[in-house]
Formats: sequence, C-alpha cells, structure tokens
Amino acid sequence: MLGHRFSEFKPDLQGDKNKFDELFNLFQQLLLMTSGNVTDAMAWMNQLDRQYSLTNDQYGIGDFFEDLKKKGYITEENQDGQFIMTPKSEQSIRKSALDEIFGKLRRSKSGGNHQLPHTGTGDELSSDVRQFQFGDALEQISMTESIKNAQINHGTEDFYLLENDLEVVDKEQKTNTATVLMIDISHSMILYGEDRITPAKKVALAMAELIRTKYPKDMLDIIVFGNDAWQIQLKDLPYLEVGPYHTNTVAGLELAMDLLRRRKTKNKQIFMITDGKPTCLKEGIKYYKNSFGLDRKIVSKTLTLAAQCRRLDVPITTFMIASDPYLKQFVQEFTRVNNGRAYYSGLKGLGGFVLEDFQRNRRRNLK
Repeated sequence: MLGHRFSEFKPDLQGDKNKFDELFNLFQQLLLMTSGNVTDAMAWMNQLDRQYSLTNDQYGIGDFFEDLKKKGYITEENQDGQFIMTPKSEQSIRKSALDEIFGKLRRSKSGGNHQLPHTGTGDELSSDVRQFQFGDALEQISMTESIKNAQINHGTEDFYLLENDLEVVDKEQKTNTATVLMIDISHSMILYGEDRITPAKKVALAMAELIRTKYPKDMLDIIVFGNDAWQIQLKDLPYLEVGPYHTNTVAGLELAMDLLRRRKTKNKQIFMITDGKPTCLKEGIKYYKNSFGLDRKIVSKTLTLAAQCRRLDVPITTFMIASDPYLKQFVQEFTRVNNGRAYYSGLKGLGGFVLEDFQRNRRRNLK
C-alpha cells in the first residue's frame, strides 16, 4: 500500500506562486482601467511597485511579466508586435469580476437560483410535493407519499388508492430572460476625476459571466451609447473607452427595443447605467444637442420611449451614478412613465443593485 510521500518544503517557490496571484489580481484591475492596454497596465505595475514595494528580491515585476507570457495571459504574436491580452486573460477578467461583484451570490445556500412565484412544467424535479392534478405525468407521482395517504385515509386492511390520495413531485418551471445592458460612454463618465466607466464595465462582465455559467439559456445583449448607440460583443468590454460624446439616451433605448423584439421569450428587461441627463438627439444626419439643463425636446422623446417600453411590458431599471436633485426628478418621471425602477447608486454598491434587480425581473410571470 502506498502511503504519504513527503518532500522538502520550499517557501520561496510557494511565496512566488502566491505573489503571482496577488499581482495578477491587481493587473486585471489595471487592465480594465487602461481599457485593455497591456503596456500601460505594466507601466502602472512598475510605478506601484516602486511606491508600495509590491514585490521582493526573490520575485520582481520582471518575473511576473515572464509568468504572464508563460501562462498564456498575454502575447505579442500580432501584426503590431505589441503585447496584448489573450482570450484566456479576457475570460479570467470576467471570472474575477463575477467573484468581486456577485461573490455573495455564489456563496449563498441557494446558489443564486431564481425562484418563481409558481411552479409548472419543466424538466427538473424539485423537492416540493403537491396534490395530483389532471395532466400531471405518471413519473411525477410520489409513490411513497401516495401510499401513505391511502393507508391513512382508507386503512390498511382493505387497501385501495384513489385520485385524492395521489401526490406528485413538482417540476421546476424554467424561464428564459432576454436582458439588454446599456452603458453610457459619454464624456461625463470620467469627469471630475472620478472613473465611472470601469465599475460599469465590471458589472457588465460579471453579468455576462453569471448568465453564461448559471443561466446559459438566457440572452444578454450589451450596447453603449454616446452621440449614437451601437451593440458591442462581450470580448470588447475590457477595451471599452469613454469618448467625447454627449448622451443620446433615445438612441440607446431604440436599439435596445430593436434587439428585444428579435427575442422570442416573454421575459424582457433593460438595465441602463448612466451618470447624466440625456443631452442629444439625432435628427436625420444632424445631431440636436443641449448640455445646459434638461432640454424639453430631448426629455419628451426620452419619456415617449419609456412609455413604449411599458406598453411592450419591458421594464427599465435605471442606475443613476449621480446625486443632482434635478436629475433625480427626471429619473423619477422616467421611471414612473415606464413603471420600472431607479437606483441612485454609488460606484461601490452598483453591482449589488444590478444583481438584485436581475433576479427580481427574471421572476416576472408574463402571460
């Protein structure tokens, strides 16, 4: 019989491994802040190392950089010959965002499963038992509970089983949900020295990874909006940058509604992460812009789209990263017209709010 084998403990090697993980977590944060620019992220790593002594004599930033290449997180095999992220690195960033923002969900007893207000036809048995109803499949019948009911109701001497004695194991109803996540990339998302776009990207990455791993039949579309609105792919998120744009909320909502029309599921929802008021419309090939206060023309068009979404039974949850009283009044009116929800969230609490509403909206039962 082969027993335990002992080998020499090498603390330096173990320390290097832990040091890589520690540095890699920081490196991923910097990649999001630099919009996926590996060179800029490594420059920041060097600067932080000089300032805060992140490394030691046994393991330096150079060793970390070599490990990134060996482990396949970065590569220079491209046309420009510059170091770029690999798909492995992009996937790691998504998982890191999921752990950081939705970590409590994954550690909960429920495991993040969505519960519905009622049960129905599905393909997975639950732990709930109920009385037999016409149309229930035979394989759902709980023989143990049914026989016990017959014995209690009719005695054991002359055993017989009636329909009223039957109990069945419920099947969990599965619902598919189509979600559109709108991200504001107007210039105000980096104004006043506050980085608001990075938390928004983290939330989008975490949501995408959550849906991919927990609800693979769900659909998530991600769009960005500035002067115009356009759809982006999941792989584009780490590289997303704020532009010199105004905020064309109307274009974002129109694109979101167009994407949702193509989805066959009944459960549909829009999440909008923004920090400012709508300031732009596109009229033909020209842009109508007004950054000074709330423009009546722009607001009216925005509210009209909110009402259209309500008629289509598409709730809009707005996450306003701002605290201006007049902006709150606009969001309140927008939310009332749509019958949706609104949160005036700080950057730290954004992920929790998004997760809470994602689960709540996914439980909606649309007939």
